[in-house]
Amino acid sequence: MQDIKFPVKLDFNISTLSNDFTAYDANEKVIAYVKQKLFKLKEDISVYNDESKTKVNYKIRANKWLDFNTAYDFYNAENIAFGKVVRKGWKSIWKAEYQVVDNNEKIKYQINEENPWTKVLDSILGQIPFLGIFTGYLFNPSYILKDLQGKEIVRLKKTPSFWGKKFEIEALNPLNGEDDDRILLSLMMMILLERHRG
Repeated sequence: MQDIKFPVKLDFNISTLSNDFTAYDANEKVIAYVKQKLFKLKEDISVYNDESKTKVNYKIRANKWLDFNTAYDFYNAENIAFGKVVRKGWKSIWKAEYQVVDNNEKIKYQINEENPWTKVLDSILGQIPFLGIFTGYLFNPSYILKDLQGKEIVRLKKTPSFWGKKFEIEALNPLNGEDDDRILLSLMMMILLERHRG
């Protein structure tokens, strides 16, 4: 996933038993089909080239990092690890916080939820019969990815949609090229985890 044309749209499938979505670039071209295997003790995600599932471009697998926060390792088509995204344990209970790490175990980026109250209101109202199906239009959480100098690189946000199944990744500044895959895979993994929290 290099030289992506932004914004990237993520469209979750609500008619399947899997936790899966299709990613489209600004030209509506499919750039990935992401499928999470259900009923696994550890997260196991396949990132295919498209919905035909003929080629797996990446795998994401859960692991544990040194400080016992959950980490999700990235593997390319040759099964070579090239980075990970780490969920910051207790910190992420109130406000989602993740770190993007390269293949040398160096932290490169930070992902933070912009307004945790949006998620709280979305979750509360989502429990109310009938009204719950419309919260996808009312509350739309967003997440910002920054480099270590605090420069905003991309924003992932939920867009108004029935059942809250649509998300968009917009570029705020140019990506550096070598980290494109790590950034997009981190955001994809994060939204698989965060979507059901609001």
